[in-house]
Amino acid sequence: MASGHPELVDDISREINDFGPITFARFMELALYHPQFGYYMRGPEDGSERIGWQGDYYTSSDVHSILGQALARQAEQIDRLLGQPDPFTLVEMGPGKGLLAKHILSACRIGSESFRRRLRYILIDRSPAMRKIQRHNLSQWLTEPDMMTWADQLDALASAGVTGMVFSNELLDAFPIHRIHMTSEGLQEVHVDYQDGQFVDCLKPLSTAALDTHLRELHHNWPEGYRTEVNLQALDWMKQVARCLNRGVVLTIDYGHTAHDFYRPERKTGTFLCYSKHSTNETPYQCVGAQDMTAHVDFSSLAAVGETHGLQITGFTNQLSFLMGLGVEAMMAELQPESPEFQSAIHLLKPNGMGGIFKVLVQHKGIEAPNLDGLKYKPFMESALTGLESKVGA
Repeated sequence: MASGHPELVDDISREINDFGPITFARFMELALYHPQFGYYMRGPEDGSERIGWQGDYYTSSDVHSILGQALARQAEQIDRLLGQPDPFTLVEMGPGKGLLAKHILSACRIGSESFRRRLRYILIDRSPAMRKIQRHNLSQWLTEPDMMTWADQLDALASAGVTGMVFSNELLDAFPIHRIHMTSEGLQEVHVDYQDGQFVDCLKPLSTAALDTHLRELHHNWPEGYRTEVNLQALDWMKQVARCLNRGVVLTIDYGHTAHDFYRPERKTGTFLCYSKHSTNETPYQCVGAQDMTAHVDFSSLAAVGETHGLQITGFTNQLSFLMGLGVEAMMAELQPESPEFQSAIHLLKPNGMGGIFKVLVQHKGIEAPNLDGLKYKPFMESALTGLESKVGA
């Protein structure tokens, strides 16, 4: 029998039995975000963490606070470029345990008094379980009037609009993805069937016109047997970001690639992985609802959709270069070189690790192209994101 959260397995198998095979994107949506039983939507039954050193995986915020310190510095620079609006709004999407927000707000306490007074922090998260953890970790700021608010979706901010900085860290990699397989007869989409008590792959025609259009715009030339992913939800999300931002900057931090690298013929098995207890596997139909699922981000398509909907490309860099531009060396100088804290911070900077694998896409709207400290060092050619901007996201 399929393993995992029993009620979740029952719900998914019932949907398949009633309506036929579902797309892998639908399966991943239910596994991670089912309102009652999804991986991110319920609290751990044994009280353990899902995210962190004792959980299934860790994020930059679990490693060290320097990313939060750097983002606070970047936000203050953006505030000055916007003319110090009142309020200046920080919108964090997918805030996890709230640690990054905690690090940012702690850094803001030692910054400009004017900035602290005008700062409003909005967390976007639809998970009641994660919100509970966030409120616990951010309890010291909850007594400050109007400082922090929560919303389920970005669209809740669209009517009033945002002036400030909208950002995410390791959010898009957990969006449900469509899995695509090249056959001798052309592209087909991976669907999920339920047979003899097990979830299994099956190939069917592409499920939506949007998926077909996007794949045509990639101008692929993949060999038979090639398998990859398309994250349509991330593209829709980028349109929502563009709608909610009036003036300011968007920062998207995640592990991923430009489209040229993401879809190269040699990457023939895609980037999809599952995480459990800091180990990876490629078996999504085991431990359903009890492990994380993830895929790398196509930053070229994100940038293209953003441009179509009013977000201009400010720059593209990696996490190491972003942190260097915002003064990470001075932050590191305050730490003892042999201390565990110093070693943890180094983990965020390793070129062959989180420092190089994680990328930072920066976009702006309603202002002239800003010269941001986080983009002082650019490891990529200016054309790294080009090639799709005029084709994707209409």
